[in-house]
Amino acid sequence: MLAEVGSQVAQVYEVLLKGDPMIEEYPFMVSPVPMTALLLFSVYVVLSLGLKLMAGRMPFDLKKIMVCYNFALVFFSIFIVYEILMSGWATGYTFRCDPIDYSNNPKALRMVRVAWLFLFSKFIELFDTVFFVLQKKNSQITFLHIFHHSVMPWTWWWGVKFGPGGMGSFHAMVNSIVHVIMYFYYGLSAAGPAFQKYLWWKKYMTAIQLVQFIIVSLHVTLYYFTDHCDYQFPIIIHLVWMYGTFFFILFSNFWYQAYTKGKRLPKNMEHKRNAAVKIGKPAAENGGHLLENGEVMNGKVKTK
Repeated sequence: MLAEVGSQVAQVYEVLLKGDPMIEEYPFMVSPVPMTALLLFSVYVVLSLGLKLMAGRMPFDLKKIMVCYNFALVFFSIFIVYEILMSGWATGYTFRCDPIDYSNNPKALRMVRVAWLFLFSKFIELFDTVFFVLQKKNSQITFLHIFHHSVMPWTWWWGVKFGPGGMGSFHAMVNSIVHVIMYFYYGLSAAGPAFQKYLWWKKYMTAIQLVQFIIVSLHVTLYYFTDHCDYQFPIIIHLVWMYGTFFFILFSNFWYQAYTKGKRLPKNMEHKRNAAVKIGKPAAENGGHLLENGEVMNGKVKTK
């Protein structure tokens, strides 16, 4: 009995020191140095180097690339959602206090694989900001966008390294579902003005993201109200809860600035509103849905 307990303690101690041994088989998972360097370099490119290189150049026409990129991420996100469901959330997880399975069980190994694929998708999404730079859409390179695309992958690396699975993976599943919808919208938007009539639901993209943060935060809150929850890495739960709350506040502010104060009005709509104000009449805003006149909106946030 004591030997068995000692073996279990030694296993947990090994995980704390090295992370899940199964994840070390995947690229960039042995040390945090390569991924940290990559993220720092990406921030340098979009905030300094890229802007300097594009200063004297015309914006690139990336329409075809953007369409392919966005719809590729749609299908990749669908695959990630399916794999997460098959790895636990549709095959045994309780949606309450689900521990991490560090065994060689096929479902546990499948969860490790999809956890890495989800992390890999976050690094693919760094191209969102690169495309902004190449198209000289610098106004879309906001604090929220940079934070979301740099700090989030960095923290997710640690989550995948030490806790690939269990209740902490619920966030990855919900986020991937949202990205199916989000990149589908971006793909249609990138296809050009001919598809604008299908983008009347643009305003609700932010609402979908707000609902995501609420669902994720409510789910991890169960940890604090469940007696004897044996989830192995509570710090992951704390981080997910803090991120959910933090992003809910930021995106709520974005909603207020964009759709209440009207700071995302296209230029032609701004002229109409200003003219209407002069004669004392409210401006019609396309039925309440503010379109971007064919602009690619791969940056979750755009402020002026």
